Amino acid sequence: MPRDNPLNEITLRKYERPYSADKRQIVKKICLSFGLLQPGDSRDAIVDILLILIGEQREKKKISSEEIKNKVEELREKNKLELKGLAESNIRRQLKRLRDLMIIEKENNLYYLSEFDTLENIFEDKIKKFIIEPNIERLKEYLAALEKAE
Repeated sequence: MPRDNPLNEITLRKYERPYSADKRQIVKKICLSFGLLQPGDSRDAIVDILLILIGEQREKKKISSEEIKNKVEELREKNKLELKGLAESNIRRQLKRLRDLMIIEKENNLYYLSEFDTLENIFEDKIKKFIIEPNIERLKEYLAALEKAE
């Protein structure tokens, strides 16, 4: 009997057009859109983690989880945000979520945006191609099977 465990999953949400010029708010909407953050979450360290990795991407720099934690703390203090959810274990858990979505890669315990590429290209080349499109195709198979089922 087939199991009900998904092979992979992604949550996609659609928001209004990006009117904000504030980089953190844009990254937050990206995280919400990908399902990496739930609407209303106050613990949004993943936004700052992604902001740090985007900043390091320009210089093609790989960074440890400890460095990420420290930079996230600095960024949150600078923006007068709560320091909730910044335990090393939570930082690593958020990094794993970003890796599972193929947004970041890990090499020798150092993290970086996939292939030091832009998030836009990562979305097109990895998420859309290897997660979204195959999920849509499988859903179509189930829809076609439904029409044949008795």
